[in-house]
Amino acid sequence: NLKALFRPVACMVPDYALIAEIRLYSFGYTDARRLSQKMVKTFQLASEQVSSQDHYDFGMRAVNTVIQAAGNNRAANPDGVEDLLVLSALADSNRPKFLAEDMLLFNAILGDLFPGFEVPAADYTDLLEVIREECAKVCIVPTPFFLSKCIQIYEVSVLRHGFMTVGPAGGGKTHAKNVLLEAQRRLDKSNDPDGGSSNYKTHKQYVLNPKSVTMGQLYGQFDENTHEWTDGIIPILYRTAVNESAERDSTDKQWIVFDGPVDALWIESMN
Repeated sequence: NLKALFRPVACMVPDYALIAEIRLYSFGYTDARRLSQKMVKTFQLASEQVSSQDHYDFGMRAVNTVIQAAGNNRAANPDGVEDLLVLSALADSNRPKFLAEDMLLFNAILGDLFPGFEVPAADYTDLLEVIREECAKVCIVPTPFFLSKCIQIYEVSVLRHGFMTVGPAGGGKTHAKNVLLEAQRRLDKSNDPDGGSSNYKTHKQYVLNPKSVTMGQLYGQFDENTHEWTDGIIPILYRTAVNESAERDSTDKQWIVFDGPVDALWIESMN
């Protein structure tokens, strides 16, 4: 009997509210229990009401991102209203991934759970001004939608160490990224001591198309004949990026950009 060969294993869903409560307390929130319940309720209602999309995620990964954002908000505004700090974290972490029609539903959910509070608008005046100048250099019209996507890329990059921009060919994904990174380079305090800001860092990009090479060339492969391992493009780029930061004592951000179609084969291997 196959069943007799294996031990029974019981799986349970973690208590998101309890995890969020403990972590919010660790960030200095005094009303963490109530706020954690509101946070989990937001994701529960969103998963039930918004449309079904492949890139939507309402699990522990999403909750953890909001908790981290709430902690950052608390550190930046120690005397701020706690409801407002968590509301801002929920909005900033989730808005970039929602479709336009789902955004209306999500805003309604936030309005119901946080009555009387409005999401505060962050001040990106200096960044937006430089982005407009960079757009003029590459002959791009800085529409409000394009500028909002640039800001969303920046906000997500602060919260997550990896993210994905999704859209049709010619939708402006690459231009939004490049314009944003060039604007941050100009605003980096190490490049402009007088007018720069410590919030923005120079970024170095390593761009590759993962579908243009084989899996062995991408990740590395073992030669059955010589029993030698050959590194692929990704490990070489990662090593280069690490050496850039460690050996040269650089504070620049290192981005490895996989510019190509998403394929289950290469992206799942990254896990």
